[in-house]
Amino acid sequence: MSNDWSRRRALAVAGGALLAGCSGAPSTDGTADGDDPGDDGPGDGDPDGTPTPEPTPVPEPETEFTPEEWTAPTDAPATEVERTVLVENLEVPWDLSVASNGDVFVTERVGRVSRFAGGDVDAVFTPADAIDAGSVPADQDEQQWWVDGGEGGTLGVAVHPDYPDVEVLYVYYTANAEDGGGGDRVNRVSRFDLSADDPAATEEVVVGSIPANQYHNGGRIAFGPRGYLWITTGDAGEKPMAADPGALPGSVLRVTVNGEGAPDNPEVDGGDPRVFSYGHRNPQGIVWLPDGTPIANEHGPSGRDEVNRLVAGGDYGWPEVRTADEYRGLETDSAVRRPLVNTQKSTWAPTGSLFYTGDGLPSWSNRMVIGGLRSQQVIVATLSPPDAERPPLGDRGRRFDAGWLDDAYTVTAHPRLTDVLGRVRHVEQGVDGELYAITSNRDGRSASDDGFPRSNDDVLVRLEGAR
Repeated sequence: MSNDWSRRRALAVAGGALLAGCSGAPSTDGTADGDDPGDDGPGDGDPDGTPTPEPTPVPEPETEFTPEEWTAPTDAPATEVERTVLVENLEVPWDLSVASNGDVFVTERVGRVSRFAGGDVDAVFTPADAIDAGSVPADQDEQQWWVDGGEGGTLGVAVHPDYPDVEVLYVYYTANAEDGGGGDRVNRVSRFDLSADDPAATEEVVVGSIPANQYHNGGRIAFGPRGYLWITTGDAGEKPMAADPGALPGSVLRVTVNGEGAPDNPEVDGGDPRVFSYGHRNPQGIVWLPDGTPIANEHGPSGRDEVNRLVAGGDYGWPEVRTADEYRGLETDSAVRRPLVNTQKSTWAPTGSLFYTGDGLPSWSNRMVIGGLRSQQVIVATLSPPDAERPPLGDRGRRFDAGWLDDAYTVTAHPRLTDVLGRVRHVEQGVDGELYAITSNRDGRSASDDGFPRSNDDVLVRLEGAR
């Protein structure tokens, strides 16, 4: 881990806003997504079955969920967006979690968990055996492709829904394989007591022995509308495991705060009780519509990124089905779920996302907002139910309405902030309706001819409607 944390500062917001327009378009070069070089390569294998110690129970969230009606917008999202840099000189931040009191927790892949509150940012703790994935200097002038940790490191973060009454933080991170992983590294989800003098010393593993690899580690965690913790895992380079509902890789998990399968998870023959859906490649975004419908996005091979409407027990086809022809060739009674979006040979490299409901950027409200890595943009996606009026495409919009797609919604996607922030890793909503974004320009993947990383990268920014 680098020693430059003392040089970080929260920036004054007055006079810091910059007006940004939308330009450019997604990459269409057919290369693999922005977070992996391809599909082949050695994996770390299955866990060996070593049991994870039973964690000390923490209170279940006091969460009641009432589905809400909502209306999809019929106009195009704004192209002009003001952005204010709040924190600079981060080292490959990966996730944000916003607590009800406004505290923002940030992970960095070098092994750091920090809190942004009251205009200041402070390091909170480092998981004891988290790997330091590394970062490139902010003045890097050539593409490196891999930092030492590949795509691993300290990844997802989720604050307990009842924080600050329950001062517990959940973190998904890559560690040395001491809890039963079959290779040199393993992914796990642990929780930490933030009220302790040394939160790292309070670690309790909630879900352990998730296979890890140089790529396809998944890593997003978030609390859903009923207080369960959702976890996305990548296939860890071992494609067959994604098709196995009894294996953790290539899945979306849904567990209680204590790591048990949610009581109403699907019962799949031979399935792990924690698995909600499977057949995923490398999912890194999970959101919920106001009615509670879960939507996930994931990286595809050579483009073919997807957005999927998740159903309990659903098989999402990887590795057997991914191309348009393969979806068209499915039997009518196939169990494979069809995607809402498949970008085919164009590349978004979609990562952290949210369903935005705030008014800080009102024309983006009631839409799914997705960070783009290789495409270096934010994708604003409108999910229109059947027979609803759809937004105009405008200059660079794209409609996903082919007959082989999931017809529950028609997605209209508009790229925004293309090549303005660089590689956008995650977007998150604040308690007052503001929209946050973090970049991933120091992970070795930014192309120097695009001007990234910049001298102050990586950054946490606030996005607002132009005034």
